Amino acid sequence: MPSWSELQPFIVSGLALGGVYALSGVGLVVLYRATGVLYLAFGAVGAMGALIAYSLISAGAPGWAGWIVCVLFGGVLTLAYGVVFGPPLAGRDPLVKAVATLGLTLVLFGAMDLLWTSSGGQARSISLPTDNGGFSIAQIQVTWTQVLGLGLGVVLTVGTGAFLRYTSLGTAMRAMANDREITATLGVPVRRVEAAAWFGAGVLGGLAGLLLADLVALDATTLTFLVISSLAAALIGQLRSIPVTFAAALVIGLVHDLLTPITQLTDYRDMTPFVLAAIALLWVSRQGTVMSRSREEA
Repeated sequence: MPSWSELQPFIVSGLALGGVYALSGVGLVVLYRATGVLYLAFGAVGAMGALIAYSLISAGAPGWAGWIVCVLFGGVLTLAYGVVFGPPLAGRDPLVKAVATLGLTLVLFGAMDLLWTSSGGQARSISLPTDNGGFSIAQIQVTWTQVLGLGLGVVLTVGTGAFLRYTSLGTAMRAMANDREITATLGVPVRRVEAAAWFGAGVLGGLAGLLLADLVALDATTLTFLVISSLAAALIGQLRSIPVTFAAALVIGLVHDLLTPITQLTDYRDMTPFVLAAIALLWVSRQGTVMSRSREEA
């Protein structure tokens, strides 16, 4: 087993990774509550946006231009998908909606494989301004990118909760989560509310892809399937609770990175989101069964 001093750097990296997972997880929850769509293309959208940013920067464009393009690409592509496919799928089963977004994932993944095939195993990377420097805590080096990843996760969680509670658009999203048809009959512009949810989720996807390209690796496969961790966090929050989704994302990121220095478990660390999600869902199911029996006995 590694010593405490050997584990400390992985705690920092795990918290940063968990913060970025929280970005995607909260976006998944908000979009699902507003539209009923489980958006499985989150990772692929962020990955393609990051690769576009890499290509622009490699061609001589300013770094900030590539970063903005990455974020806007995620928002515009997701909004376009929602505008084109959202209305026809609105009345369909949730499983059909999720599978449709999986189709978008496969299309984007194929496009990335065609356009950005790495020749000779050449590594790609995106460096953010926050890479320059950092600080030390108890002899642990912390980069500003890691701080940004965790900080954005915290800010987004708090900000999204306040947005849903205190703004008219957020109230409309919460109302649509309860009953779309009744919300429409009350005069709420359902299409506009959904468009805002699609665009916001896409922006978060692009931002998460940009951060993960710096924190993890700029690889289409890696970034596409990192959505699994965010999805696990959202499922632990039952696609409803934003604070629980945030906490679950942090735990997934921490456990994943803390398994890295443990030689016997390193190869199994990618199972972290599946295992934690399964445990949480089984516990929730058991609690629901116990409460139902208690009410029946009462």
